Amino acid sequence: MKANGFTLVELLVAITVMALLAAAVVLTLPPSGAGASDAAQRFAARVAGARDQAVLTGQPIGVWVSPSGYGFERLQGGAWQALEQKPFRQENWGREVQATAAMRVRFDNAGLPDRAADVTVAEAGRQATVRIAANGDVAVQ
Repeated sequence: MKANGFTLVELLVAITVMALLAAAVVLTLPPSGAGASDAAQRFAARVAGARDQAVLTGQPIGVWVSPSGYGFERLQGGAWQALEQKPFRQENWGREVQATAAMRVRFDNAGLPDRAADVTVAEAGRQATVRIAANGDVAVQ
């Protein structure tokens, strides 16, 4: 007698393969609402690194922010020169993420900024603020 259909083992193998494919797709998707928060965390870490670099090298370092991205610069020969080496290369905020204002902050060789500043990063109604305090502390709020 010839049976039509699939065996239980064949069905289980097919379901397992579909589950693995679905898991792979879900793991590659970015978490919802993480764009602004992740961008703010990366920016804060890089700003703190720039502040530390100013102290270690004894040379002032600045950070500029625009709605589309940010970058770092160093005072050399009386002029501000863009930094090109990692991790201080110019960076875009990311897809659909932008800063709400343009600004520039410069850290002296003691790690103190020339002014306190808040940088708000927004994406699809969500936002995160990076606060650069007058004492040089950098925090995400």
